[in-house]
Amino acid sequence: MSDAVVTDQIVPFMIDHGAFRGRLVRLDDTVSTIVSRHNYPEPVALMLAETAVLAVVLADSLKYDGIFTLQSRSDGPISQIVVDVTSGGDVRGVAHFDEARLNAAVEKAGGIAALGDRVPALMGSGYLAFTVDQGPETDRYQGITELTGATLADCAHAYFRQSEQLETAIKMATVHEGGRWRAAGLMLQRMPLPSGAHLSAEDEETVEDAWRTGVVLMGSVTNEELLAPDLPPTDVLRRLFHSEGLKAYDARHPHFGCRCSRERVVTALSQFPRAELETMKTDAGVVEVSCEFCNEHYPFTDADLDAMDADKAPKQ
Repeated sequence: MSDAVVTDQIVPFMIDHGAFRGRLVRLDDTVSTIVSRHNYPEPVALMLAETAVLAVVLADSLKYDGIFTLQSRSDGPISQIVVDVTSGGDVRGVAHFDEARLNAAVEKAGGIAALGDRVPALMGSGYLAFTVDQGPETDRYQGITELTGATLADCAHAYFRQSEQLETAIKMATVHEGGRWRAAGLMLQRMPLPSGAHLSAEDEETVEDAWRTGVVLMGSVTNEELLAPDLPPTDVLRRLFHSEGLKAYDARHPHFGCRCSRERVVTALSQFPRAELETMKTDAGVVEVSCEFCNEHYPFTDADLDAMDADKAPKQ
């Protein structure tokens, strides 16, 4: 399949003979589906779309078998955003916000288009956390950085600079048109030297010059180029890095996917006594559980609760 007609892609690449690596990510159907599952105001949808593409960019740069989660918690109008990416490419996300405070922040800025400093205006003070969970038999990895800078890309830059000490440049773009959201992200990283290896002063200067050139070239790409559905990601990379020894790899294809299911909900509800489940009933006389990520609703009638009780009863 031509990458010109595939809307959701991750294209890994290297330049300068492997000295620098990167990812170009485009999300169309994925972010549109995530956002459409909820009736989010446009500023919230924008920040969720940006968080989703940043999460995919970061997750794909790691080797893991499990779940990568990117989460923000803050004291601003948008108090929390959570996006997780499985190693199989499933992406889901959710946001929590205060509508009155959000409207006030947008009005103070003079409209959505004037929200240049999105993080301080919409999220305020708080932190951004990166978590990798590979199951109960392994230790969870977590990195945390303060919400500093105007954008989420600025926050990610601060994390890599302070915690990973890995030179990293990230550029992101989002657009909302025709009732759909599209998001894209481009990341470039300087690869660390092998353990015990050292560069001469001359070689270090050469690599530094090459890094600065790569970052300048990366900065020259326009939002329109990053997002253009009729411009394949590999063409974008060739435009930028064709003189830098570009090597692009096969694209991977992330997609929206939620891990909720009726079976999982049954397992959770089975932990409650029947009397407590009775107090959870709606006016319609059913226990209804909704997934906060995909907004799927799971109703349970008296007959369903009876069946759960029967399953919990000791076998004769």
